[in-house]
Amino acid sequence: MRALLAGARGKEHRLLDLAQRLVRTESPSDDKAGVDACVALAAARAKEMGGRVRLHRQRAFGDVLEARFGPRTREGRILLLGHLDTVWPVGTLKNMPCRISEGRLWGPGTLDMKAGVAVAFTAIEMLLEAILLRSEVVLLLNSDEEIGSPVSRPITERIAAECDGVYVLEPAQGLAYKTARKGTGNWRIDVRGVAAHAGVDFEKGASALLELSRAMQAVSGWTDLRRGLTVSVGTAGGGSKTNVIPAQAWAEVDVRIAHKADGPRIERKFAMLRPADTRCSLIVTGGVNRPPMERTAGTVKLYRKARALAAELGIVLDEAATGGASDGNFTSALGIPTLDGMGAVGEGAHASHESAVIEHLAPRTALLAGMLAGA
Repeated sequence: MRALLAGARGKEHRLLDLAQRLVRTESPSDDKAGVDACVALAAARAKEMGGRVRLHRQRAFGDVLEARFGPRTREGRILLLGHLDTVWPVGTLKNMPCRISEGRLWGPGTLDMKAGVAVAFTAIEMLLEAILLRSEVVLLLNSDEEIGSPVSRPITERIAAECDGVYVLEPAQGLAYKTARKGTGNWRIDVRGVAAHAGVDFEKGASALLELSRAMQAVSGWTDLRRGLTVSVGTAGGGSKTNVIPAQAWAEVDVRIAHKADGPRIERKFAMLRPADTRCSLIVTGGVNRPPMERTAGTVKLYRKARALAAELGIVLDEAATGGASDGNFTSALGIPTLDGMGAVGEGAHASHESAVIEHLAPRTALLAGMLAGA
């Protein structure tokens, strides 16, 4: 492991160069041209390294990059899972320039997760040069993770099913790897009421806003913190004028689940939601988007291996659970051991102070390389 760490430090400049080029290629999820440009940059690096590259072409979303390295083996194959889309619109670099200062790499998408992608490329490159890659590694970089992976999910699940383990390049939680994540769901409640003059015909109206308030109280009451289940109304609106009984209202609801069994239960609850005022009607749409990544025996085995390798580097590697989801939720739900948070260390994902701490890049690269090499 010490040799891997020395090798990673020797490649830190190359790692940072790739990370900066990825960050400066702005790639919001809803901008196909931008994401495709970032994917093309990553594909070019993969080809330089001798990777077997395939682009999964998409019409409405960015293309998905699949790059395979090492021997064409089935046994021991590992999926390195990441994404190149970001939450930041084109033009963000003007106010959040990509730069190195204060021991950090700053800029939109640095932590989530372009620095992690650069870590992956560097770890693979080190092993190829040292002829230490004994099993096939599949690097899959998706283009739509930040918006729920509508096109990449089936690609991810198909490739993961051919692998013995999945390493997710999302940012660390502190310094820890992630062994559990909550699943996510999104619902929308639309209410139709009866409009009427608030002064002349009050009793003839049926308030959609009042009915919506009842619905919001009902769904919020489904929160069960002991089970790690939360139901949160994030946005709501409705009505037209203060002197009109509102005929329409709506709310959008975020749901997080820690246990797979809670997914069907919460879906049934939303499906059974009914108006208290029968003059109103409810239209409820949505569902569970990502199943939870539960802490399984297979994932714990991977974590313990990583912890032992980290100890050889003098690093105490903790494990963590988080309420956020990733594409690793999909692979874990298939029963494939999945270890998450193996990318960069930093802070400010999705925030204006997004940054990756440079001093941790080489140790994280060495640790990932050790995991891939089966050290």
